[in-house]
Amino acid sequence: MTTSTRGTRVPAVLVLEDGRSFRGRAYGAVGETFGEAVFSTGMTGYQETLTDPSYHRQVVVMTAPHVGNTGVNDEDPESARIWVSGYVVRDPARTPSNWRATRTLDEELERQGVVGISGVDTRALTRHLRERGAMRVGIFSGDAVAAEADLLAKVRAQPEMKGADLSAEVATKEPYVVPAIGEKKFTVAAVDLGIKGMTPQRMAERGIEVHVLPATATVEDVYAVEPDGVFFSNGPGDPATADHPVSVMRAVLERRTPLFGICFGNQILGRALGFGTYKLKYGHRGINQPVQDRTTGKVEVTAHNHGFAVDAPLDKVSDTPFGRAEVSHVCLNDNVVEGLQLLDQPAFSVQYHPEAAAGPHDAAYLFDRFVALMEAERA
Repeated sequence: MTTSTRGTRVPAVLVLEDGRSFRGRAYGAVGETFGEAVFSTGMTGYQETLTDPSYHRQVVVMTAPHVGNTGVNDEDPESARIWVSGYVVRDPARTPSNWRATRTLDEELERQGVVGISGVDTRALTRHLRERGAMRVGIFSGDAVAAEADLLAKVRAQPEMKGADLSAEVATKEPYVVPAIGEKKFTVAAVDLGIKGMTPQRMAERGIEVHVLPATATVEDVYAVEPDGVFFSNGPGDPATADHPVSVMRAVLERRTPLFGICFGNQILGRALGFGTYKLKYGHRGINQPVQDRTTGKVEVTAHNHGFAVDAPLDKVSDTPFGRAEVSHVCLNDNVVEGLQLLDQPAFSVQYHPEAAAGPHDAAYLFDRFVALMEAERA
Protein backbone atom coordinates (compact mmCIF):
# COMPACT_ATOMS: atom_id res chain seq x y z
CA MET A 1 0.00 0.00 0.00
CA THR A 2 1.53 3.31 -1.07
CA THR A 3 0.28 6.89 -1.15
CA SER A 4 1.52 10.28 -2.33
CA THR A 5 4.15 12.42 -0.57
CA ARG A 6 4.04 15.50 -2.78
CA GLY A 7 3.62 18.74 -0.88
CA THR A 8 3.92 16.94 2.48
CA ARG A 9 6.56 16.23 5.11
CA VAL A 10 5.60 12.64 5.92
CA PRO A 11 8.12 11.16 8.38
CA ALA A 12 10.16 8.17 7.25
CA VAL A 13 12.84 5.92 8.71
CA LEU A 14 15.50 3.71 7.13
CA VAL A 15 16.53 0.66 9.16
CA LEU A 16 19.62 -1.44 8.36
CA GLU A 17 19.89 -5.07 9.37
CA ASP A 18 22.72 -4.30 11.81
CA GLY A 19 20.36 -2.01 13.77
CA ARG A 20 21.59 1.39 12.47
CA SER A 21 18.73 3.69 11.51
CA PHE A 22 18.34 7.04 9.73
CA ARG A 23 15.31 9.30 9.93
CA GLY A 24 14.07 11.58 7.18
CA ARG A 25 11.03 12.38 5.07
CA ALA A 26 9.11 10.25 2.62
CA TYR A 27 10.12 10.69 -1.02
CA GLY A 28 8.03 9.16 -3.78
CA ALA A 29 5.45 6.68 -2.55
CA VAL A 30 4.55 6.22 1.14
CA GLY A 31 4.63 2.74 2.60
CA GLU A 32 7.35 0.17 3.20
CA THR A 33 9.95 -1.53 1.06
CA PHE A 34 12.90 -3.88 1.49
CA GLY A 35 16.07 -4.79 -0.38
CA GLU A 36 19.85 -4.74 -0.23
CA ALA A 37 21.30 -1.34 0.68
CA VAL A 38 23.90 -0.24 -1.90
CA PHE A 39 25.31 3.14 -2.91
CA SER A 40 25.87 4.69 -6.33
CA THR A 41 28.55 7.33 -6.86
CA GLY A 42 27.14 8.67 -10.15
CA MET A 43 26.42 12.40 -10.17
CA THR A 44 24.21 12.20 -13.28
CA GLY A 45 22.02 9.63 -14.99
CA TYR A 46 19.63 8.84 -12.14
CA GLN A 47 16.90 7.84 -14.61
CA GLU A 48 19.19 5.24 -16.14
CA THR A 49 20.12 3.98 -12.69
CA LEU A 50 16.52 3.65 -11.54
CA THR A 51 15.47 1.73 -14.65
CA ASP A 52 18.49 -0.60 -14.82
CA PRO A 53 17.15 -4.15 -14.22
CA SER A 54 20.43 -5.03 -12.46
CA TYR A 55 19.16 -3.00 -9.48
CA HIS A 56 16.21 -5.36 -8.92
CA ARG A 57 15.69 -5.89 -5.16
CA GLN A 58 18.18 -3.20 -4.19
CA VAL A 59 17.68 0.04 -2.26
CA VAL A 60 19.97 2.61 -3.89
CA VAL A 61 21.64 5.34 -1.84
CA MET A 62 22.72 8.28 -3.99
CA THR A 63 26.02 9.82 -2.87
CA ALA A 64 25.41 12.95 -4.98
CA PRO A 65 23.69 15.38 -2.59
CA HIS A 66 21.18 16.88 -5.07
CA VAL A 67 18.96 14.49 -6.99
CA GLY A 68 16.04 15.20 -9.32
CA ASN A 69 17.44 18.43 -10.80
CA THR A 70 16.65 17.45 -14.39
CA GLY A 71 13.28 15.85 -13.70
CA VAL A 72 12.08 12.82 -15.66
CA ASN A 73 11.58 12.35 -19.39
CA ASP A 74 10.46 9.49 -21.62
CA GLU A 75 13.68 9.15 -23.62
CA ASP A 76 16.27 8.14 -21.00
CA PRO A 77 14.86 5.04 -19.24
CA GLU A 78 16.83 1.82 -19.81
CA SER A 79 13.74 -0.36 -19.48
CA ALA A 80 9.97 -0.08 -19.25
CA ARG A 81 9.88 0.48 -15.47
CA ILE A 82 11.82 1.45 -12.36
CA TRP A 83 13.54 -1.62 -10.92
CA VAL A 84 15.10 -0.33 -7.68
CA SER A 85 13.10 -1.43 -4.65
CA GLY A 86 13.81 1.80 -2.77
CA TYR A 87 15.57 5.15 -3.20
CA VAL A 88 17.57 7.24 -0.72
CA VAL A 89 18.52 10.88 -1.38
CA ARG A 90 19.77 13.78 0.69
CA ASP A 91 18.37 16.93 -0.95
CA PRO A 92 15.71 16.34 -3.62
CA ALA A 93 15.24 19.11 -6.17
CA ARG A 94 12.29 21.36 -5.40
CA THR A 95 11.69 22.12 -9.07
CA PRO A 96 13.32 20.36 -12.05
CA SER A 97 15.07 22.47 -14.67
CA ASN A 98 15.55 20.78 -18.03
CA TRP A 99 13.93 21.38 -21.40
CA ARG A 100 13.20 17.65 -21.82
CA ALA A 101 11.56 17.15 -18.40
CA THR A 102 7.89 16.17 -18.43
CA ARG A 103 7.43 15.50 -14.68
CA THR A 104 9.35 15.47 -11.41
CA LEU A 105 11.32 12.55 -10.05
CA ASP A 106 9.17 12.21 -6.95
CA GLU A 107 6.05 12.14 -9.15
CA GLU A 108 7.56 9.27 -11.15
CA LEU A 109 8.59 7.36 -8.02
CA GLU A 110 5.07 7.77 -6.66
CA ARG A 111 3.47 6.78 -9.97
CA GLN A 112 5.42 3.52 -9.99
CA GLY A 113 4.95 2.83 -6.28
CA VAL A 114 8.62 3.18 -5.34
CA VAL A 115 9.09 4.00 -1.65
CA GLY A 116 11.94 6.41 -0.95
CA ILE A 117 13.36 8.61 1.77
CA SER A 118 14.93 12.09 1.65
CA GLY A 119 16.67 14.31 4.16
CA VAL A 120 19.09 11.51 5.08
CA ASP A 121 22.79 12.09 5.77
CA THR A 122 23.85 10.00 2.77
CA ARG A 123 27.56 10.59 3.47
CA ALA A 124 27.22 8.93 6.88
CA LEU A 125 25.11 6.12 5.40
CA THR A 126 27.62 5.51 2.60
CA ARG A 127 30.55 5.43 5.04
CA HIS A 128 28.62 2.91 7.13
CA LEU A 129 28.03 0.66 4.11
CA ARG A 130 31.70 0.93 3.06
CA GLU A 131 32.81 -0.12 6.53
CA ARG A 132 30.18 -2.78 7.26
CA GLY A 133 29.30 -3.88 3.72
CA ALA A 134 26.08 -3.97 1.71
CA MET A 135 23.25 -5.35 3.84
CA ARG A 136 19.50 -5.78 4.02
CA VAL A 137 17.48 -2.64 4.66
CA GLY A 138 13.92 -1.40 4.97
CA ILE A 139 12.38 2.02 4.36
CA PHE A 140 9.19 2.81 6.26
CA SER A 141 7.00 5.90 5.98
CA GLY A 142 3.53 7.05 7.00
CA ASP A 143 1.49 4.34 8.71
CA ALA A 144 4.30 1.82 8.15
CA VAL A 145 6.48 3.54 10.77
CA ALA A 146 6.45 1.58 14.03
CA ALA A 147 8.75 0.70 16.91
CA GLU A 148 12.27 0.25 15.54
CA ALA A 149 12.60 -3.20 17.12
CA ASP A 150 9.59 -4.34 15.09
CA LEU A 151 10.94 -2.75 11.90
CA LEU A 152 14.35 -4.37 12.45
CA ALA A 153 12.71 -7.76 12.79
CA LYS A 154 10.96 -7.19 9.45
CA VAL A 155 14.27 -6.28 7.78
CA ARG A 156 16.06 -9.35 9.15
CA ALA A 157 13.26 -11.59 7.85
CA GLN A 158 14.02 -10.59 4.24
CA PRO A 159 16.08 -12.84 1.91
CA GLU A 160 19.74 -11.97 1.31
CA MET A 161 21.18 -11.13 -2.11
CA LYS A 162 23.68 -13.98 -1.86
CA GLY A 163 21.99 -17.00 -3.37
CA ALA A 164 19.30 -14.95 -5.13
CA ASP A 165 18.30 -16.14 -8.62
CA LEU A 166 16.74 -13.03 -10.17
CA SER A 167 17.54 -12.81 -13.88
CA ALA A 168 14.38 -14.56 -15.07
CA GLU A 169 12.30 -12.09 -13.01
CA VAL A 170 13.54 -9.07 -15.00
CA ALA A 171 14.17 -10.57 -18.45
CA THR A 172 11.78 -10.40 -21.38
CA LYS A 173 9.20 -13.18 -21.52
CA GLU A 174 8.99 -13.16 -25.31
CA PRO A 175 11.75 -12.75 -27.94
CA TYR A 176 11.92 -9.48 -29.84
CA VAL A 177 14.13 -7.97 -32.54
CA VAL A 178 16.01 -4.67 -32.59
CA PRO A 179 16.72 -4.02 -36.29
CA ALA A 180 20.07 -2.87 -37.61
CA ILE A 181 20.41 0.83 -38.33
CA GLY A 182 21.33 1.20 -41.99
CA GLU A 183 22.79 -1.80 -43.78
CA LYS A 184 22.46 -5.08 -41.88
CA LYS A 185 25.89 -6.67 -41.47
CA PHE A 186 25.44 -9.27 -38.73
CA THR A 187 22.84 -11.11 -36.66
CA VAL A 188 23.37 -11.46 -32.90
CA ALA A 189 21.43 -13.59 -30.42
CA ALA A 190 21.32 -11.64 -27.14
CA VAL A 191 20.40 -13.62 -24.02
CA ASP A 192 18.48 -11.20 -21.79
CA LEU A 193 19.50 -11.59 -18.14
CA GLY A 194 18.38 -8.02 -17.38
CA ILE A 195 19.43 -6.17 -20.52
CA LYS A 196 19.48 -2.36 -20.68
CA GLY A 197 17.80 -0.71 -23.66
CA MET A 198 20.95 1.08 -24.80
CA THR A 199 22.87 -2.20 -25.29
CA PRO A 200 21.05 -3.49 -28.41
CA GLN A 201 20.93 0.13 -29.59
CA ARG A 202 24.74 0.31 -29.54
CA MET A 203 24.90 -2.91 -31.56
CA ALA A 204 22.20 -1.74 -33.99
CA GLU A 205 24.27 1.40 -34.65
CA ARG A 206 26.99 -0.93 -35.94
CA GLY A 207 24.75 -2.73 -38.43
CA ILE A 208 23.77 -5.61 -36.13
CA GLU A 209 20.26 -7.09 -36.06
CA VAL A 210 19.76 -8.08 -32.43
CA HIS A 211 17.42 -10.93 -31.46
CA VAL A 212 16.77 -10.50 -27.73
CA LEU A 213 15.89 -13.84 -26.12
CA PRO A 214 14.49 -14.67 -22.66
CA ALA A 215 16.83 -15.78 -19.87
CA THR A 216 15.30 -19.24 -20.22
CA ALA A 217 16.36 -19.53 -23.89
CA THR A 218 17.89 -22.88 -24.85
CA VAL A 219 20.85 -23.54 -27.11
CA GLU A 220 18.35 -24.43 -29.82
CA ASP A 221 16.62 -21.06 -29.37
CA VAL A 222 19.95 -19.25 -29.67
CA TYR A 223 20.96 -20.96 -32.91
CA ALA A 224 17.47 -20.80 -34.42
CA VAL A 225 18.18 -17.16 -35.29
CA GLU A 226 21.35 -18.23 -37.18
CA PRO A 227 23.58 -15.82 -35.26
CA ASP A 228 26.95 -14.51 -36.31
CA GLY A 229 27.60 -13.83 -32.63
CA VAL A 230 26.07 -14.43 -29.21
CA PHE A 231 25.75 -11.86 -26.43
CA PHE A 232 25.02 -12.35 -22.70
CA SER A 233 23.70 -9.26 -20.91
CA ASN A 234 23.95 -7.66 -17.50
CA GLY A 235 21.46 -8.63 -14.81
CA PRO A 236 20.73 -8.94 -11.08
CA GLY A 237 21.35 -11.67 -8.54
CA ASP A 238 24.05 -14.14 -7.56
CA PRO A 239 25.91 -15.67 -10.53
CA ALA A 240 26.40 -18.84 -8.48
CA THR A 241 22.69 -19.58 -9.10
CA ALA A 242 22.85 -19.10 -12.89
CA ASP A 243 23.35 -22.73 -13.91
CA HIS A 244 21.14 -22.53 -17.01
CA PRO A 245 22.90 -19.54 -18.63
CA VAL A 246 26.25 -21.15 -17.83
CA SER A 247 25.25 -24.36 -19.63
CA VAL A 248 24.03 -22.37 -22.66
CA MET A 249 27.27 -20.39 -22.76
CA ARG A 250 29.36 -23.56 -22.63
CA ALA A 251 27.46 -24.86 -25.64
CA VAL A 252 28.19 -21.59 -27.49
CA LEU A 253 31.89 -21.89 -26.60
CA GLU A 254 31.94 -25.48 -27.86
CA ARG A 255 30.69 -24.22 -31.24
CA ARG A 256 33.32 -21.43 -31.21
CA THR A 257 30.74 -18.76 -32.10
CA PRO A 258 31.98 -15.20 -31.41
CA LEU A 259 30.81 -14.31 -27.90
CA PHE A 260 30.56 -11.11 -25.87
CA GLY A 261 29.33 -10.73 -22.28
CA ILE A 262 28.64 -7.69 -20.11
CA CYS A 263 28.48 -7.60 -16.29
CA PHE A 264 26.42 -10.67 -15.33
CA GLY A 265 27.55 -12.05 -18.69
CA ASN A 266 31.16 -11.65 -17.54
CA GLN A 267 30.41 -13.67 -14.42
CA ILE A 268 28.66 -16.32 -16.54
CA LEU A 269 31.77 -16.56 -18.75
CA GLY A 270 33.92 -16.88 -15.65
CA ARG A 271 31.83 -19.78 -14.40
CA ALA A 272 31.72 -21.38 -17.87
CA LEU A 273 35.54 -21.35 -17.92
CA GLY A 274 35.72 -22.95 -14.48
CA PHE A 275 36.40 -19.91 -12.30
CA GLY A 276 34.46 -19.15 -9.13
CA THR A 277 32.55 -16.02 -8.21
CA TYR A 278 32.24 -14.16 -4.91
CA LYS A 279 30.28 -11.32 -3.33
CA LEU A 280 32.04 -7.98 -2.99
CA LYS A 281 31.85 -6.18 0.35
CA TYR A 282 29.92 -3.22 -1.04
CA GLY A 283 30.25 -3.56 -4.82
CA HIS A 284 30.96 -1.08 -7.61
CA ARG A 285 28.12 1.24 -8.60
CA GLY A 286 28.43 4.55 -10.43
CA ILE A 287 29.83 6.04 -13.62
CA ASN A 288 33.33 7.00 -12.49
CA GLN A 289 35.22 3.73 -11.92
CA PRO A 290 38.80 3.52 -13.34
CA VAL A 291 39.54 0.33 -15.28
CA GLN A 292 42.67 -0.64 -17.21
CA ASP A 293 42.37 -2.55 -20.47
CA ARG A 294 45.42 -4.79 -20.15
CA THR A 295 45.46 -5.55 -23.88
CA THR A 296 46.17 -1.89 -24.71
CA GLY A 297 47.33 -0.40 -21.40
CA LYS A 298 44.60 2.23 -21.73
CA VAL A 299 42.77 3.44 -18.61
CA GLU A 300 39.05 4.07 -18.97
CA VAL A 301 36.51 5.79 -16.74
CA THR A 302 33.62 3.36 -16.73
CA ALA A 303 30.03 2.73 -15.59
CA HIS A 304 29.53 -0.08 -13.06
CA ASN A 305 26.71 -1.86 -11.29
CA HIS A 306 27.85 -5.13 -9.75
CA GLY A 307 27.98 -6.67 -6.31
CA PHE A 308 29.65 -9.93 -7.37
CA ALA A 309 32.94 -10.60 -9.16
CA VAL A 310 34.91 -13.37 -10.88
CA ASP A 311 37.68 -15.10 -8.93
CA ALA A 312 40.36 -15.49 -11.61
CA PRO A 313 44.16 -15.12 -11.32
CA LEU A 314 45.48 -11.71 -12.36
CA ASP A 315 49.09 -12.74 -12.86
CA LYS A 316 48.94 -15.67 -15.27
CA VAL A 317 47.22 -17.24 -18.26
CA SER A 318 44.81 -19.99 -17.18
CA ASP A 319 44.05 -23.27 -18.92
CA THR A 320 40.31 -23.89 -19.33
CA PRO A 321 38.16 -26.49 -21.14
CA PHE A 322 37.92 -23.98 -24.00
CA GLY A 323 41.58 -23.04 -24.31
CA ARG A 324 43.73 -20.42 -22.64
CA ALA A 325 42.08 -17.52 -20.83
CA GLU A 326 43.34 -14.38 -19.16
CA VAL A 327 42.08 -11.38 -17.23
CA SER A 328 41.81 -8.58 -19.81
CA HIS A 329 40.57 -5.71 -17.61
CA VAL A 330 41.15 -4.83 -13.96
CA CYS A 331 39.70 -2.19 -11.63
CA LEU A 332 42.44 0.19 -10.51
CA ASN A 333 40.71 0.91 -7.20
CA ASP A 334 40.79 -2.62 -5.80
CA ASN A 335 42.20 -5.03 -8.46
CA VAL A 336 38.81 -6.69 -9.02
CA VAL A 337 38.57 -8.65 -12.29
CA GLU A 338 36.75 -6.44 -14.81
CA GLY A 339 37.13 -8.51 -17.97
CA LEU A 340 38.08 -11.91 -19.40
CA GLN A 341 39.17 -13.09 -22.81
CA LEU A 342 39.92 -16.42 -24.42
CA LEU A 343 43.17 -16.58 -26.39
CA ASP A 344 42.31 -19.57 -28.58
CA GLN A 345 38.80 -18.65 -29.71
CA PRO A 346 36.66 -15.50 -30.21
CA ALA A 347 35.15 -14.85 -26.79
CA PHE A 348 35.52 -12.00 -24.30
CA SER A 349 33.58 -10.16 -21.61
CA VAL A 350 33.73 -7.13 -19.33
CA GLN A 351 32.29 -6.61 -15.88
CA TYR A 352 31.24 -2.99 -16.48
CA HIS A 353 28.77 -1.31 -18.86
CA PRO A 354 30.25 -0.09 -22.17
CA GLU A 355 26.85 1.08 -23.45
CA ALA A 356 27.26 3.71 -20.69
CA ALA A 357 24.05 5.65 -20.72
CA ALA A 358 24.30 8.39 -19.42
CA GLY A 359 28.04 8.09 -19.86
CA PRO A 360 31.01 8.01 -19.88
CA HIS A 361 31.76 6.61 -23.33
CA ASP A 362 35.39 5.53 -22.92
CA ALA A 363 34.52 1.84 -23.41
CA ALA A 364 32.30 2.07 -26.51
CA TYR A 365 35.11 0.48 -28.53
CA LEU A 366 34.20 -2.91 -27.02
CA PHE A 367 31.23 -3.15 -29.36
CA ASP A 368 33.67 -2.57 -32.24
CA ARG A 369 35.82 -5.37 -30.84
CA PHE A 370 32.79 -7.68 -30.96
CA VAL A 371 32.15 -6.66 -34.56
CA ALA A 372 35.81 -7.36 -35.41
CA LEU A 373 35.48 -10.90 -33.98
CA MET A 374 32.45 -11.56 -36.18
CA GLU A 375 34.19 -10.10 -39.22
CA ALA A 376 37.23 -12.30 -38.63
CA GLU A 377 35.07 -15.38 -38.20
CA ARG A 378 33.18 -14.64 -41.42
CA ALA A 379 36.44 -14.08 -43.31
